[in-house]
Amino acid sequence: MLGLDISASSVKLVELGQDKVGNLMLESCAIVPLERGWINDGNIEKFDEVADALRRLIKKSGTKTKNIAMALPPSAVITKKIVLPGGMTDHDLEMQVESEANQYIPFPLDEVSLDFCILGPSASAVGDVDVLIAASRREKVQDLQGLAEAAGLKPVIVDVKSYASRLAASRLIARMPDHSEDRIVALFEVGSLTTSMQVIRNDEVLYDRDQAFGGAQLTQLIVRQYGFSPEEAEAKKCSGELPEDYARTVLQPFIESLVQEIGRALQFFFTSTTHNKVDLVMLAGGSASLAGLPAMVTRQSSFPCMVANPFEGMRIAEGVEQKKMLLEAPSYLAACGLALRRFV
Repeated sequence: MLGLDISASSVKLVELGQDKVGNLMLESCAIVPLERGWINDGNIEKFDEVADALRRLIKKSGTKTKNIAMALPPSAVITKKIVLPGGMTDHDLEMQVESEANQYIPFPLDEVSLDFCILGPSASAVGDVDVLIAASRREKVQDLQGLAEAAGLKPVIVDVKSYASRLAASRLIARMPDHSEDRIVALFEVGSLTTSMQVIRNDEVLYDRDQAFGGAQLTQLIVRQYGFSPEEAEAKKCSGELPEDYARTVLQPFIESLVQEIGRALQFFFTSTTHNKVDLVMLAGGSASLAGLPAMVTRQSSFPCMVANPFEGMRIAEGVEQKKMLLEAPSYLAACGLALRRFV
């Protein structure tokens, strides 16, 4: 199955499979940039242009797979954990969920796509179960479905992007040699316009927060410093074709600002909860691979820091260009999490 991550700046695709003994294999991955304004706040403003970019993405990846998992931004989804009696039939459970959902969803139920899953036995009442409800405006889901179908794909799963990122990150955490229960990991995804933070412990989200800071600010600094157009600046940023003083006058100040934003977000977590430390800071997103960033985060925060490679421990198919993949790997966290849904 394909995992497709659509953001304001790009569309990203990951295809995962398994070898003969059941090991995960990266079959293909690709990124195609989007122009500013095609997607705003998770809304597809230029449907035909984004659909065309998706078709180019499919061609670039070389995949023949049609089934796809996609994601909505957390802002487009209402989630609520409720407690229900255990042992209910599927029909009774569905009816009860719809009844409960009416209390939490500010739209008529016939205007939303509603789903739920049983999380497990409730810690608060013996015999009861925790149930997670997720709902989104139906038009949001239909936009995603229409986009996939316009590119010749079959949408089979619509997830929440933050959940997909968490799934991919949890796989990496479980693989760590010093992994232990109750380990607290602060996951930062540095996007184009927004940096998203999730603090995770045993797959539980302790805290989450979005900050209006991202890689687009580095592009803007390049534009101001050298007089390039935004398109030229983005292209040169990706290719590395920038003047000799770029690292000193532009890149280093941006990295310092990013480190400060990460430090500020950690302080918000500490002041908003009973926690006063994290065991690991994990970085993902397009700016996570900037040289020296993990070391600077550790110096500023005193916590260990690593860059997320969601393909770590997987076999890599022959057709994947490994050097390029490793450079871009942190950008694929959510797309990889979506593709992992096939195996969960």
